[in-house]
Amino acid sequence: MEKKNFYITTTLPYVNASPHIGFALEIVQADAIARYHRDFLGERVIFNTGTDEHGQKIYRNAGEAGKEVKVYVDEKAAEFDKLRSALNLSYTNFVRTTDMHHISAVEEFWGRCDAKGDIYKKNYQIKYCVGCELEKTESELIDGTCPIHPNLKIEVIEEENYFFRFSKYQKPLLDLYEKYHDFVLPSHRLTEIKNFVSAGLQDFSVSRLKLKMPWGVPVPGDDDHVMYVWFDALVNYVSTLGWPEDQENFERFWGTNEHPNALQVAGKDNLRQQSAMWQAMLMSAGLPTSRQILIHGFVNSNGQKMSKSLGNVVDPFEVVEKYGTDALRFWLLHDLVPFEDGDFTWDKFDKSYHANLANGLGNFAARVLALGEGLHEMKNREISKDVAEKIEETKKKMAAALDGFKFHEALSAIWNLIGFGDGYVNEKKPWAASDREEKEKAVFDMVAILDNVAVMIESFLPGTAEKITKSIIWEGGSVKTKRGELLFTRLR
Repeated sequence: MEKKNFYITTTLPYVNASPHIGFALEIVQADAIARYHRDFLGERVIFNTGTDEHGQKIYRNAGEAGKEVKVYVDEKAAEFDKLRSALNLSYTNFVRTTDMHHISAVEEFWGRCDAKGDIYKKNYQIKYCVGCELEKTESELIDGTCPIHPNLKIEVIEEENYFFRFSKYQKPLLDLYEKYHDFVLPSHRLTEIKNFVSAGLQDFSVSRLKLKMPWGVPVPGDDDHVMYVWFDALVNYVSTLGWPEDQENFERFWGTNEHPNALQVAGKDNLRQQSAMWQAMLMSAGLPTSRQILIHGFVNSNGQKMSKSLGNVVDPFEVVEKYGTDALRFWLLHDLVPFEDGDFTWDKFDKSYHANLANGLGNFAARVLALGEGLHEMKNREISKDVAEKIEETKKKMAAALDGFKFHEALSAIWNLIGFGDGYVNEKKPWAASDREEKEKAVFDMVAILDNVAVMIESFLPGTAEKITKSIIWEGGSVKTKRGELLFTRLR
């Protein structure tokens, strides 16, 4: 049977600052989904991420740092690529928007929208948030400032720019949302974007004067303009598949008009760009739309929005250095509700780490592996009925939760199985059994529970899953265990 194809992408983080825990949430969610489809469902997966490297913020920040812009973005892109090892990520593609193939794909995309009559030039004046790289209407401002970047001054831009006929796509977008009732998750975000589109769409600027802001992809046929950063960056989702040259690979993973296939993961501040602007651009270019967009919340710090000025930005590398990769992955996927805002404090993190990992999975694994090692070798036998039923029930709950992108519920189901295993150890007390057969049967059941836990946590805690699996050796008709390093060290 031929494998199914699965495509998932994060947004591309803007390289005006170092990686923070908010993007770590997005890319770990995407990684868990990608691993589930690849390793658990056996599908062929492309998992895309990368870096967004053009635009006004980048240009200004490089100047303030006294660096050439390309040198600046090279350094920042390398920081984001370090997340691969720090978070044990399995992405297959890493796109930089300064890559030559991406730039040529953007030029082709622009040309198709232009040929459709959807790009035109006009003079205009707008209020503009440099932080969002977006135009802002009065209704979106609070006391004259952007609610997402209240520390940045709203700028007034008056110049001649190219525009995209966003207004033309109101009905096609509403038809798209009607066709796929789960196009945006959670459902209240779909309602939010429907309301936005229903209220009427304004054409948006897709270029900047090169004289004022030279750092961008040049507009084809007009050396006086560079493309607006959002228009350029969004095209990475298709350029990463070899589009426009490799149409076969593009259709295999992105999908077709009849069967769209692309899954995107984004933060709530990206709702409009991903689920409306980008979809209209795809329609204009004659390409299939995305199939589904997952919108996650923000990660706050001790009840406050993270910001450099407040000094409360949580560095994922720092968390990993202290607690380990899988500890951070677990907290992001278990302790946060996927589609809601969450809150990080070091105290909350530490309590969860010790309760769920050091004293939870870590302690259970240590007990089982020690009991198994003490028996040297056990017969490979049938699992007891109640244990087998509990394992199968857990697998079903985990799969159902993951199919709905409810990572916290999937992990809670697995941790309930760990709790069941702990109770089973205490009930059977194999260390007190005088009969070898009785002792071996009980320990075999416990090993089976632990081995299945390892399979189920592979999408979430891949490093831990591998350590457990390596400690359980199946050889023909027997099984034995060996104790390795502690999975999670107690830090207090």
